[in-house]
Amino acid sequence: MSRRTLTDAQWARIEPLVPGKKGDRGRTGSDNRLFVDAILWLARTASPWRDLPPQLGNWRTAHCRFRRWTLAGVWESLFKALSVEPDFEYVLVDATICKAHADASGAKGGLKLTQLAVPRAA
Repeated sequence: MSRRTLTDAQWARIEPLVPGKKGDRGRTGSDNRLFVDAILWLARTASPWRDLPPQLGNWRTAHCRFRRWTLAGVWESLFKALSVEPDFEYVLVDATICKAHADASGAKGGLKLTQLAVPRAA
């Protein structure tokens, strides 16, 4: 199994919550699982939409569908449903994905220049 795919257990938990499944009004989603895998890949890699691998679908289609789901509150409902039993597998944060602003490196008040570091007036 590929690293970027949802497990069957994970998919079984969220499948009833996603729109576009059989029985829903409107158009049926072509492959909801592949779409969710694509979004997870983008979130994990922090890549631009255009870098979405072709095997995960067209980036424009994924972007439009992501926007529709966002406006409809689908992601929020998925998060709430999955946070009932937290797994913390995707919540790990390390220095490779967390960057601080340049001002965060100094102490309170910023950098203090010593007398030797101040240029002399000419």
